[in-house]
Order: sequence, then C-alpha cells, then structure tokens
Amino acid sequence: MSFKTLSIKPTIAFTDLDKIDVRVGRIEKVEDIEKSDKLVRLTVNFGDFKRIILVGMKKERENPKEIEGKQALFVVNLEPKTIMGELSEGVVFDIGYANDIIPVLSVPEKEVPDGASVG
Repeated sequence: MSFKTLSIKPTIAFTDLDKIDVRVGRIEKVEDIEKSDKLVRLTVNFGDFKRIILVGMKKERENPKEIEGKQALFVVNLEPKTIMGELSEGVVFDIGYANDIIPVLSVPEKEVPDGASVG
C-alpha cells in the first residue's frame, strides 16, 4: 500500500503532552447529519461523562454505524467547535487521513474502562 509520507512536525517540549487530554471513549451512537455530505454525529461515553463529537467519515465508510460499540481514542479538552450549526466537543484520533489513505480508528489493544486516560 502506498501513501503520502509527511515530514516530522517541529519538536515540542515533553511537558506540552500534558496539555492534551486523550481518553478512551465508547462510541454509543452514530447518527447521520443530513445536511452534510461528510459529517456524522458520534455520541461517545467516557464513563462519567458523554460527549457529542462530529466526524467527517461518511465518504470513508460504506456504513459509519459499523463503529457503534467500539472503543477509540479521543481528545476531550479542545474548545468546543460549531460545525454546520452543530456543536462538536472533541476530536477522534484516527490513523491515515493526513496520509491520504482511508482512515481507521486508533483503538486500545484490549478493552479498558471507558474514560481511561492515555499517557
């Protein structure tokens, strides 16, 4: 499989990693956003809280609902962002989008508690 390789980003301080809150969340629901040709709405359970996170995966998956019930990695401390009139409260970590390949979810090696912190 060929893909677009990327240059390594500029070096950051090790302490900068502490600013990013990455957690394991379980995707409870995937809903279509009808007015968008890319976006779906994820309802994600992080154990003691839930978030709505918008993801542009309609064109990448024949059936976006196939990820319901799966755990994945999410950044939960980004500023909420309104996209097409809908509030998104985080971002999913996926693999491949920046490399121009069909993205896949970043998932834990085995089942862990929803809300577990990464790092």
